Amino acid sequence: MTSPNETALQQPKVGEPAPKFSLPAFPSGNVSLDQFAGKKNVILAFYPKDDTPGCTKEMCAFSEDISHFDEANTVVFGISLDNESSHESFAKKFQLKQTLLADHTGETAKKYGVLGAGKSTASRVLFVIDKNGVVQHVQEGIPENAKLLEIVRKIK
Repeated sequence: MTSPNETALQQPKVGEPAPKFSLPAFPSGNVSLDQFAGKKNVILAFYPKDDTPGCTKEMCAFSEDISHFDEANTVVFGISLDNESSHESFAKKFQLKQTLLADHTGETAKKYGVLGAGKSTASRVLFVIDKNGVVQHVQEGIPENAKLLEIVRKIK
């Protein structure tokens, strides 16, 4: 028998260091949090599954506003447990402009507390991480980009 504390998901909280990761990415290569240290803020948007209604809406909204995030010195990553070929089909179908990260083992989702035991998809949770690798904002559900842009513009 396990205690409730052993099964509870532990998400990093505002003010805590963001868990490090290095993942395969679409359109190419690997992406790690360390690549942006001292350079850019990072939005890490976990979503359940490629090419589903809510996920499509969220990722298309990010894509439409990607230039505003660029201007705010912030890079946006969509991240799910789907593999790179699934990400490629999804990105091409909807002409997504942001990089999609393939956490097919679920290791990163577990580090961020968005993948419960026995689950096959991550919960929809977004993390804003500053240039120092510290979590500045956590949000469940589909975010409003205008509010996210306000948050990242205030980060020094």
